[in-house]
Amino acid sequence: AYRTLRTNLEFSSLDRPLKSLVVTSPGPEEGKSTTLANLAITLTETGRKVILADCDLRRPRQHEIFGVENSAGLTTMMVDEGALKTPPLLSTPAAGLWLLPSGPQPPNPAELLASRRMAEVIAALSAQADMVLFDAPPIIAVTDAAVLASRVDGVLLIISAGSTRRDYVRQAKALLEKVNARVVG
Repeated sequence: AYRTLRTNLEFSSLDRPLKSLVVTSPGPEEGKSTTLANLAITLTETGRKVILADCDLRRPRQHEIFGVENSAGLTTMMVDEGALKTPPLLSTPAAGLWLLPSGPQPPNPAELLASRRMAEVIAALSAQADMVLFDAPPIIAVTDAAVLASRVDGVLLIISAGSTRRDYVRQAKALLEKVNARVVG
C-alpha cells in the first residue's frame, strides 16, 4: 500500500515535482504519523535522501516511532543559528532517511511555524534532501497544518476509512483550499 502511495505521489506531480510535503489529518488518532513514517521509508527504497521533520509541536510522535531522543530538533533550529546551518538530524534504520524530531515543546507552536524563520528552516532542509516530509497536527484542531501547507509543494490528507466523518474531511479540505494548499491526495 505504501509503495502504491509513493507511486501515486510521483505521478501526481509530473509537471510540478514534490520536494516538500505536509501530511495532516482532519482529527487526532487517524494514523497520520504512522503512515508518514512508512511512506518516508518507502521513498528511500528508490534511492532518495529523505528528511522526515516532526512539526507536530503539540503531540510529537516521530521520535517515539523511531525510538530516538527528542532533546533537539525543529524547535532547536528555530532558535539556534548553528542548528539552522547544521540541522540536528538523526539517522534511522532506513538508509537514506533522516529524522528531525520536534525538539523541546514551545509555548507558541502556530506562531513559530508561521514565522519567517520557519521558511528558512524549510529551505535549509530542502537543500539537504531529495524530499522533505513534514508531520503536522490535525488541521481542524489547530492552524499549524494550514500554515505549513501554504509553504510547501503539496499536502497529503490522511483519512481513517470507516471512522473519519465525511463532514470533517470536507472541513479539512476547505481549510486547505483557503490557504491555496496543493492537496495531492
